[in-house]
Amino acid sequence: MQENNITFIVLIGFPGLHHFKIVLFLFLLIIYCLTISGNVLIITLVLLSKSLHLPMYIFITQVSLFDILLTTDILPNMFPIVLYEGNAISLKSCIAQFFFFANAEALECLILTVMSYDRYLAICKPLHYSVTVNDMFCVKSITFTWLLSFFMTLTNAVAMCNLTFCGANVIDHFFCDFTPLLNLACSDASIVHVQTVIICFSVIICPFIIIVISYVYIVFTISRIPSITGRQKAFSTCSSHLTVVSIFYGALISVYIVPPTGQLLGVNKVLSLFYTVVTPLLNPIIYTLRNKDIKEAFKKCKHKLNANI
Repeated sequence: MQENNITFIVLIGFPGLHHFKIVLFLFLLIIYCLTISGNVLIITLVLLSKSLHLPMYIFITQVSLFDILLTTDILPNMFPIVLYEGNAISLKSCIAQFFFFANAEALECLILTVMSYDRYLAICKPLHYSVTVNDMFCVKSITFTWLLSFFMTLTNAVAMCNLTFCGANVIDHFFCDFTPLLNLACSDASIVHVQTVIICFSVIICPFIIIVISYVYIVFTISRIPSITGRQKAFSTCSSHLTVVSIFYGALISVYIVPPTGQLLGVNKVLSLFYTVVTPLLNPIIYTLRNKDIKEAFKKCKHKLNANI
């Protein structure tokens, strides 16, 4: 097998920032701190508050965990890229970054699907909910989500490691995404492409179809509730999840459906920045601002902390 003549990758990020790079660096640093703090807060509240020991909130902690994984994979590597208007990382580190990125995205797709099924049972099949969605269901769902995502993305990353990379070593992006990285390969990448199609179908397209079908049934069931108050109460139980799904899949589809050529390169970078950096920050805000149980648990924990002090 031909050896790589590329040992490191240069990520150029957002060239031409000049005097704005310090401002952008500080802005990204603040976002990173807020994202970690917000998601850690949600995980801590669910762990400490018995009132939140419910399947829906357990799944929310998983989303927070994935967001921490994603933002930690992307943002710390962005800091030198922004400050120095580009940064070099090793080829292996680049593939590793793609693996953790792909794993976090796949995990979120799968857990959002489980959450949509949870909301479907709660609203459409309330009499079966407590029987079906129990502690064992949560353990099995989370375990299956982690194993499936890890296995599929690891297989893809290993296949990429077996490719030969040569020629230019510059990526016009702020992280090692699939297409820019694969464009540097000079050996046959057909196996990687086939694997990627299978992975995308398994962890993105199929989950999206399931989520859409679940919400079709949910909307149909809610529309049959006679009282306006009843409809509002039923919809409020899934509004946060629906908002997160819309933001997450909206950005994801915009980046990977629109061809990244010509002037669209800058647009795709901005959209990628949105779902890799902004979305992990928005998720805890959405779940806290629109959820009375979490806000109540926060007040109780704050009161206990003040009492102990």
